[in-house]
Amino acid sequence: MHDDRTLVEARLRRVLDERIRPAVYPESVPLEAAVWHAPGEPVPVAEGLAADVEPVTVGTRWGAPWGTSWFRVTGIVPEAWAGRTVEAVLDLGFDENMPGFQCEGLVYRPDGTPVKGLNPRNQWVRIGAPVRGGEEVRLHVEAASNPVIMGYRPFTPTPLGDRETAGGAPQYTLTRTDLAVLDETVWHLVTDLEVLGELMAELPVDAPRRWDILRAVERALDAVDLQDVNGTAQRARSRLTDVLAAPAVPSAHRISAVGHAHIDSAWLWPLRETVRKVARTAANMTALLDDEPEFVFAMSQAQQWAWVKEHRPEVWARVKKAVADGRFVPAGGMWVESDTNMPGSEAMARQFVHGKRFFLDEFGVENDEAWLPDTFGFAAGLPQIIKAAGSKYLLTQKISWSRTNSFPHHTFRWEGIDGTRIFTHFPPVDTYNCSMRGAEIAHAVRNFKDKGAARHSLAPTGWGDGGGGTTREMVAKAARLRDLEGSATVTWETPAAFFAQAEAENPEPPVWVGELYLELHRATLTSQAATKQGNRRSEHLLREAELWAATAAVRTGFPYPYEDLDRIWKTVLLHQFHDILPGSSIAWVHREARATYARIADELNGIVDAAQRALAGEGTLPLVFNGAPHPRSGVPAGGARPAGATGRTTREDRPGGGHLLDNGLLRVAVDARGLVDSVHDVEADRETVAPGRPGNLLQLHHDLPNMWDAWDVDAFYRNTVTDLTDADEVTPGDDGASVRIARTFGDSRVTQVLSLPPGEKRLVVDTEVDWHETEKFLKLAFPLDLHADRYASETQFGHFFRPTHTNTSWEAAKFEACNHRFLHLQEPDWGVAVVNDGTYGHDVTRTVRTDGGTTTTVRVSLLRAPRFPDPETDQGVHRFRHALVPGASLGDAVREGWRINLPERRLTGAGEVAPLVTVDRDSVVVTAVKLADDGSGDVVVRFHEAHGARARATLTAAFPVARVDVTDLLERPLADTPPPAVDEGRVTVRLRPFQLTTLRLKRA
Repeated sequence: MHDDRTLVEARLRRVLDERIRPAVYPESVPLEAAVWHAPGEPVPVAEGLAADVEPVTVGTRWGAPWGTSWFRVTGIVPEAWAGRTVEAVLDLGFDENMPGFQCEGLVYRPDGTPVKGLNPRNQWVRIGAPVRGGEEVRLHVEAASNPVIMGYRPFTPTPLGDRETAGGAPQYTLTRTDLAVLDETVWHLVTDLEVLGELMAELPVDAPRRWDILRAVERALDAVDLQDVNGTAQRARSRLTDVLAAPAVPSAHRISAVGHAHIDSAWLWPLRETVRKVARTAANMTALLDDEPEFVFAMSQAQQWAWVKEHRPEVWARVKKAVADGRFVPAGGMWVESDTNMPGSEAMARQFVHGKRFFLDEFGVENDEAWLPDTFGFAAGLPQIIKAAGSKYLLTQKISWSRTNSFPHHTFRWEGIDGTRIFTHFPPVDTYNCSMRGAEIAHAVRNFKDKGAARHSLAPTGWGDGGGGTTREMVAKAARLRDLEGSATVTWETPAAFFAQAEAENPEPPVWVGELYLELHRATLTSQAATKQGNRRSEHLLREAELWAATAAVRTGFPYPYEDLDRIWKTVLLHQFHDILPGSSIAWVHREARATYARIADELNGIVDAAQRALAGEGTLPLVFNGAPHPRSGVPAGGARPAGATGRTTREDRPGGGHLLDNGLLRVAVDARGLVDSVHDVEADRETVAPGRPGNLLQLHHDLPNMWDAWDVDAFYRNTVTDLTDADEVTPGDDGASVRIARTFGDSRVTQVLSLPPGEKRLVVDTEVDWHETEKFLKLAFPLDLHADRYASETQFGHFFRPTHTNTSWEAAKFEACNHRFLHLQEPDWGVAVVNDGTYGHDVTRTVRTDGGTTTTVRVSLLRAPRFPDPETDQGVHRFRHALVPGASLGDAVREGWRINLPERRLTGAGEVAPLVTVDRDSVVVTAVKLADDGSGDVVVRFHEAHGARARATLTAAFPVARVDVTDLLERPLADTPPPAVDEGRVTVRLRPFQLTTLRLKRA
C-alpha cells in the first residue's frame, strides 16, 4: 500500500480547522450589549447589576488595567430555533492561548444568581436545551480587565503590575456577543476526531493501531459534505464507531484524572483579584458537575474556599451541595499552597492546622494528602509535619522543572530528617493543567519511571489561574479515553481514591531521603527582601504573642486573644503562598504585603506588651523578658527577671588604620577598609577567618538569568564579581565599642556596624543598604579557616546537611540553597555558626590554599534587582542583622539563631516572672506555648529535639495539671499513644533525633 499517512493527517487538520469546528455554531444572531465601567475597585454584585449602562458594540475597546466593567446582554431566542440547543457566545477579547492570564468574566442572571465563568477556552453560556423559541435572554457579566503581565515576550519589564503605575488605556476589544445554535452532533464529531488524531500522532508509525485509526479518520472525512457539515456529521461519526470502541490492552497505564484549577493565591494579579478568580472557577465547576455525572473536581487552599464563603455566598451554596455529593473535593489540607523552604517550623505546622480545621469545620472532611503541585522545592523537615497533621500523602509537580538532573521516581516514599516517610507522587504528565490532549496522555505513559512496579498515575486536569478549570471538552475527551486501544485508560477519581489505589499497587516503592531540591527558581530565596523579613518577623512575633498571652492568661486571667491570633495567623499563612513569600508576584502584591506586615507587627507588639505588663505588675524593678527557648543573661526561657552582669567590650585603634574589638571571648581585627581580617576565639586559641581572605566582604554580581527574572539565578552569575572593598569611612560606632563602615557603589550606599556584645561569643554585623541597582546580586561573605565536607542548615524542626563539594551534578546544582536562622560548619572539635534575622538564600564553597589549609566560604544573599514582574524590586532601604559565632557547637547554632530573631524586651514591674513551662534539656526546643484553639483553657506545648540526637527530657508546668495528652498538630489526642504520667506538673519524654511532639496540658 502506498504511504499516504501525511496526506490524511494534513487533511484532518485543515478540515477540522476550516469546516467542522466552525459548524459547531451553524446559526447565530447578535445580542444587544451595554456596559458600565465601575470606578476604582470592584463593587458588590447588587451595585453592578443595578448600574446605569450605555450601549456598546462589538469592536469597542474596553477595560482599563485592573478595572471592572459590567456588561449586560439582551435578546430574544428566534422562534425558528424551537427544539434546539441554544447558547450565548460571549468573547470579551480573549486570546485562547492565554487561559488565566487576561480578562475574565462571571455571568449572572438578573436576580444576582451566578451562572458560570467566562474564560478564553470557555466562552459559552447555556440558554436552553432545547429552547421553546421566543425566550427573553438577559445576562450580566462582571468582567475583569486584568492586563497581560507576561505575554508573548515574557519577562519584559512592565508598569502594569500595579494599579498605581498601570495607566488607564483600554486593554481589550469586545469581540462577540451572539446567541447561537449549538450543533451537539458536530461538537461530538470534533471531539471524536481530536481524540483519534491526537492518539494517532503518538503511536509508532509502524503500529497497526495507528493505521487502523488513519483509515477510520479518512472514511469519516470522506463522509463529511463540506458544504453541509451539519447535515452529514452523524454519518461521519458512524465511521468512527468501531475504532473508538476498541478496548485498551490489559497492561495499559491507568490515569486517575482529577478535575483541577491551580489558582495562584497571588501572582500576576493582586489578592483581591484571586477572590474573583476562585468564584468564577467554582461557579464553572459546579455547573459542569451538574452536566457531567462522572466528573470529579478537587480544589485546594482553604483560604480560597473561605474567600468564596465570605464574598460569593450564592456560589458557596452550590459548592457546599457539591461537596456533600462527594464530587467537589477539598484537597490538600493547607491554608494555602505555601512555599515550604522558607516558612518556619510553627508556620509550616499551622498551614496544616488552619487548612485541615477549615475543611473539618465546614464539611466534616479530613484530607489525607498534602497537595502542592507548584511549590518551588520541599524542605527536608516537611514529612513529619504532614504526618503530625494526620496526613500521609504528598502530591507535587514542580520537581519535573529541574534543569540539571531528572528525578528518578514518580511514586516513592519521601523520608524526612526524623525518619518519617510519606507516600509521594509526581504526576508523570508533567503539568498541573492537563487538558486531556493525546500528547499529554502519551507523555505520562512514556515518562512514568516506575514501570514494572506500578502503572498508575494522576493527572490534574483543567485550566488554572483564572482559566476556568476543567472544560466540557476535557470531560468529553476523558470519556473517549476511558478504555481506548493505544492509550492509557482515564477515569475521574478523587485524590484520596488515587492514593489508596497507588499505595496498594506499590506498597514498597523506592525511598528518597532529604530535601526535594528544585534545580530552578533558586533566587526566590532572596527576591523581595522586605516580604521575607516581614514573614520572619511575623512568625517570631506570633510566637511571643502566644507565649506571653498564654502565660498571662493562666497567671492573671488575662483575656487570651483567640480571634485576633487566629486572624493574624491566617494572614501570615496567606502571605507564605508560593509566589508571595518567594518574591515572584507583581509590585501590587508586595506593596500590600509590606503594609500588611507593618500592621501585623503593630498589633502583635500590642498583644505582647499588654500581656507582659499584666505579668510584670506595677513597679519599678527593671525586667528583661526572654521570649527565646533558651536562657540568656540569667533570664530563663519564657520568663522575666533583672539581667545579670555581662562584662564589657573594648575598642582601640589599630596601628596603620582600622580597629580592634575585644570582649574577652573574641578579639576582632577590622582593617582600614572595614573588612574583618581576624576573629580570634580566645578560649580555643583558634583563628576563624581564613588567611588572606577577609570577612564581612560585600560582593556584587551581575544577575540577568536567561528567563524567570525574579525566580532564577543562573550559575554563570559567579563568573563576574566585584568585591566592595573601598570604604568612605571606617570609624568608631556611636557607643564607642563598635565599628561603623560606610561604602558607596553604583547608585547605592551601605552602612555597617560591627559589634561584640559583652559576655557573648559572637560578632554582630548590622547592615543597612540603600539599594538602587538593577539586575545585580549582593552577597555578604565570611571566608572561614575550617575544613568541612558538609554543613548544617536549619529547616523546620531541625536541620540537615548539605555537602560543601560538587562531586556530582546533584551537588553542583545546589549552588544556591535555603536555610532558616543558622548555618553551621564544624571540624570535630571546633565549629562556626552564621546566624541571621531574616535572610534565607546562601552558598557555601571550599578551596584548598597553597599552605594546605582549607578555606570554606559562607556567603549570605542580601539583595537582588530583577525587573520582572516588579520592575522596582527591592529598591530602597533594607536592614539586615547577621552574626558570626566562632567555636559554636550545633547546639550553640540553634540557640544563637533563636536569640538573634527574638531580642530581649525590657520594662519595669513588681517582680520576676517565672516561665509557664520549662524543659530541662538544652537540645529540646519549645517552639510554641499557647492556649488550645478550642477555648478550653488547656495549655498546648510543642517541642522537638533540635540537635539530631536522642534526648530524655522533663517538661515542668508551673501550674496544676490534671492530665497530659500527646496530640497531633490539631491538638487532638493520638489514639495510639497513651497519656504520659504527670508528677506534680512534671512530664518525662523521650525523643528520637528531630522528633516533633505536641502535648496538651489540662489544667487542674
